[in-house]
Amino acid sequence: MENSATNDGGLRERKRAQTRAAISAIARSLTAQRGLNGFTVEEACEQAGISRRTFFNYFHTKEDAVIGSFSDELPEEALEDFNRNPARAAGTISDSLLSALRQFTLAVLERSTVSPSEIRQLIAAVTAEPQLLGRLTREGEVRERQFAELIAAREGLTADHTEVVMAAAVFGAVTKKTSKQFFSEENTQPYRELLDRNLSAARTLFAQPLDINPVEPQKDQP
Repeated sequence: MENSATNDGGLRERKRAQTRAAISAIARSLTAQRGLNGFTVEEACEQAGISRRTFFNYFHTKEDAVIGSFSDELPEEALEDFNRNPARAAGTISDSLLSALRQFTLAVLERSTVSPSEIRQLIAAVTAEPQLLGRLTREGEVRERQFAELIAAREGLTADHTEVVMAAAVFGAVTKKTSKQFFSEENTQPYRELLDRNLSAARTLFAQPLDINPVEPQKDQP
């Protein structure tokens, strides 16, 4: 009985997550086409096949629906692969973290149901919506912290560990730059190639020796 209840609970949670993701996808598509003020909640509900009451069970506003939920966008299989038994030394990140982050990012992208053209339209719509742009900026900070929590859980460290915080910030910056390049109108390269090129460039930079205490040049004596 207990297993049955657990399975039922898990099924309900997955269904809720699927519904949330579907509502967000429709809200984003409509925003890309018409702008945030160009459609009503009722229109979004009609396309999603849900009632107005159901919409507000998940989101308070259209803006919330467009922003969506960080966890809804993470495929369960990709999370399982990401968290699979990293070999690590105590108190530091594992040697496999960068490769795992790369594979995780590609897996999330491959499972995305949003087309590049829809993303381009949404970017244009967001740029034209000041309140949405500001909200996305704040949400980006929240998601970076959530991303740090994912890394921390994999690495067996705390989310405020310096290496975890910087891994989330630096890798997040690389993927943000990659996405901007990938979804630009003039791009012809696959996301994977752009990501690998940008990661290689970042590794080249951070592989350089760092002289924290440079010797000041001596001034000539008068």
